[in-house]
Amino acid sequence: MVERALELDKVFAGYGETVVLEDIKLGLNAGESLSIIGRNGVGKSTLLLTIMGHTQLHGGRVVLHGKDISKLATYKRVVAGLGLVPQEREIFPSLNVRENLEVAARPGVWTVETVFELFPRLSERATNMGNQLSGGEQQMLAIGRALIGNPTVLLMDEPSEGLAPVIVDELARAVKRLAAQGNLAMILVEQNTRLALDISPRAVVMDRGRIVYDGASETLRNDPVKLEKLIGVVKA
Repeated sequence: MVERALELDKVFAGYGETVVLEDIKLGLNAGESLSIIGRNGVGKSTLLLTIMGHTQLHGGRVVLHGKDISKLATYKRVVAGLGLVPQEREIFPSLNVRENLEVAARPGVWTVETVFELFPRLSERATNMGNQLSGGEQQMLAIGRALIGNPTVLLMDEPSEGLAPVIVDELARAVKRLAAQGNLAMILVEQNTRLALDISPRAVVMDRGRIVYDGASETLRNDPVKLEKLIGVVKA
């Protein structure tokens, strides 16, 4: 039987009394990757924040490796195996690249050296301060910092946002490499629909706080009419 890495069981969540997510049922197997797509404001980022414990849970459960973490503080969820690449990146501007990584390091297969292997550009800029990096380099550092915490489930929120196409391609290759290794479960929230469907074999479409599609990415790639009906706008 395949191990369930993460499960959201009838989750209702939001901010204060405002409910954004409604009746979310989602399971992710160990080593599996999926992309979450949909228009702006439908609850994609809120879903990741709910998994991390940053929202108000109004109902349901968040289960990590069989353990209910619904009431755990965020830092305890990180210790339990969650890693987040936030939309704002949130790197430390006054630390250099190596220090940004070292401050987040926990024992495991991911080290400063293995992060540099995944992103050679970071190795070249190891002594550059966080505020001396380009947007693309900051995004690579944000992913590397999440990885060096050695999570079992990695959440990525809009990693390609605002980046040049050549950098997006570089990031996409790295994320595909992570997915292919099969030892890390990943959820990718991505506004770039074509990129999202290319990276993950499984896609989830959200609309107004609910999941309206959960299935093969290939189905949506091959049926643009269905895709447009589900999300309204297809971003290049």
